[in-house]
Amino acid sequence: MTTVLPQTGTSVADGDPELVKLVQSLPRDSEQRNAAYEKLIGRYESLVRACAQRYRHSPESPEELMQVGYVGLLKAINNFDPSFGSNLASYAQPCIAGEIKRHFRDKRWHVHVKRSTQELRLELCRARAELTQQLSRAPKDDELAEHLGISHDELRDAQRADLAFQASSLDAPRSTGADPGNLADILGEDDPQLEHTLDIESVWAHWGDLPEREQRLLMMRFYGNMTQAEIGERLGISQMHVSRLLAGALSYLRERVLGPDTAREPY
Repeated sequence: MTTVLPQTGTSVADGDPELVKLVQSLPRDSEQRNAAYEKLIGRYESLVRACAQRYRHSPESPEELMQVGYVGLLKAINNFDPSFGSNLASYAQPCIAGEIKRHFRDKRWHVHVKRSTQELRLELCRARAELTQQLSRAPKDDELAEHLGISHDELRDAQRADLAFQASSLDAPRSTGADPGNLADILGEDDPQLEHTLDIESVWAHWGDLPEREQRLLMMRFYGNMTQAEIGERLGISQMHVSRLLAGALSYLRERVLGPDTAREPY
């Protein structure tokens, strides 16, 4: 099937693969090539608009985002290989989205993202487009990671980088209901026991360095809640000896955990 473009009066093939072949095979000044370009751009204007609409809350104007999206569409048309399939839309969508994201890369990140992760995210967009065309479906994470030669952790970091474009306020409502609440309402608070847990972990890292008797003393004193007199009676030693042993064991652990210049504290 062919279509005559009213703007130029030029007849061009109607299918995407035929139009793409014309664009890629004819010289730049060819009227037929330009007509094919024009038809493809008009056909996928809604796709460009949908990709740009995702960033409607960004400081960039819709017109500027559309222009950037068209650049991505033109790249997709120039790089599309009809021999792998006829679905230009599936190939063009990640190309358009990737071009818009590239536009934001160095000037519109809402959250700081490492440059290496930014670059990997762009490679991921290209890989997703290539595999989508080759497989005729969206690639799985395993396939993307293997194609890029990266780990699953690196893949997840690159995927999460997209979220840096759309930071949400903690005061933003979570829904449109009568009492929607906000994001801050569902965020967890600092656990007051967290610091204590970390301290205990630090102590356990050096616990095995103590002699068995000092370990037993500390357990009876701080976990058994026994007095020094009770400990001395249990072990058959004086309370003063218990005090010296406890002081030595606590000083050793305090120095290992807090550093050599920590002041001695009562126990």
